[in-house]
Amino acid sequence: MESNSRSFAKAVSYRLLGSGATGLIALVFTHKPWVSGGIAAADMFSKVGLYFLHERIWEHIQFGRAKPPEYEI
Repeated sequence: MESNSRSFAKAVSYRLLGSGATGLIALVFTHKPWVSGGIAAADMFSKVGLYFLHERIWEHIQFGRAKPPEYEI
């Protein structure tokens, strides 16, 4: 089981990469650094929260996990 802090760190690192790409794409289209920075920031904050919730929900789903043995010696 992953800790909340690990799930949050994964969400932030993933979104830094993704939001940076979003910001660059917005800059190409708008040619306005402040607008593209705002888009990237909004993208990051909204998606970090969504990714964190997604991770925590999946922590409770058993699909695809190996089943523990019925007994151990």
